[in-house]
Amino acid sequence: MSDHSRLTDNLPYLTAEVPGIAGRIRATPEDFHVEERPLYLPCGEGEHLYLRITKRGMSTPQLVSYLSARFGIKARCIGVAGLKDAKAVTTQMVSLQGIAPETIARSQLDARILSVEVLGRHGNRLRTGHHAGNVFRLVIGGVLPSAPESVPVILDELSRRGIPNFFGPQRQGREGLNYSIGAALLTDAPRRARMPKSKRLWYLHAYQSFLFNNILARRINRIDRVLVGDWAMKHDNGACFPVEDAAKEQRRADGFEISPTGPLFGSRAPWATGEPGAVERAAVTELGATPESLCQAASACRFRGERRSLRVRLEELNWSLKNDQLTLCFTLPPGAYATSVLRELMKSERRKA
Repeated sequence: MSDHSRLTDNLPYLTAEVPGIAGRIRATPEDFHVEERPLYLPCGEGEHLYLRITKRGMSTPQLVSYLSARFGIKARCIGVAGLKDAKAVTTQMVSLQGIAPETIARSQLDARILSVEVLGRHGNRLRTGHHAGNVFRLVIGGVLPSAPESVPVILDELSRRGIPNFFGPQRQGREGLNYSIGAALLTDAPRRARMPKSKRLWYLHAYQSFLFNNILARRINRIDRVLVGDWAMKHDNGACFPVEDAAKEQRRADGFEISPTGPLFGSRAPWATGEPGAVERAAVTELGATPESLCQAASACRFRGERRSLRVRLEELNWSLKNDQLTLCFTLPPGAYATSVLRELMKSERRKA
């Protein structure tokens, strides 16, 4: 197996020493409940109408396309804070520009839309990332008889050390190769020019996330340790700072106030130094690039980049195990994937290998 295949299909586990429980997820959409928590509520005035929509078997892009056609407005006039999967029951906020509440009230909507709540008007369109996180309720069926021993150990370690903040495989497409198109676009200006901006950015972000996953994989056993040269992130506000005194900052990391980060490279995103910097440079070298070349290419592509935490906190955790069915409830911050929790529990990839 190549390194690239390993990094897309068999990322390492933080809880590698604990056997997985296997099982199946999403036997029905009701097995995967997601509720988006709003970052703010509409102020009551403005041209954008905010709604809270619960839907079943309908992805966010499908919802936007449907609302655009149903109400005769352009897709760019519809705002969402996060993307939700189709095979699930999901609740999320949506903003519609220029639509009256009365129009919503008298509309007969698609049967996949279970409920619509009008929240009020606001001056701005809802934008990506403008939510406080997601609440999940997941059901894993058909788990192994050893689940009563494995589940508490795995969840305890994830609660204590954090969840590896891997990007999910959906960014890489069905063949798992979107990152390679992004890599090619970095140095192919004519090809970039022929491609719509949204599509171009999708592939470039796929390359960013592939590299980030590579770096996180190399630090999987130290995602809760800050090192001299790290850029650490403050979880309360997302601000990053360079670590100069690791012993001092480790106390804050132990309290989950801060975490080490990895690069989503860009023209202005900083790179780590010292030992963490060596890890990052090695991961970049494996892809045939250097931090300097990626910064230069990102500048030409006009994206700045940022740092992303290597771990996220598992909050409001509750779980129950009845016969061969595990029910799991927890909250994650924006940008984190529930699949990162599921893969640590199920370890299905290990069984396929």
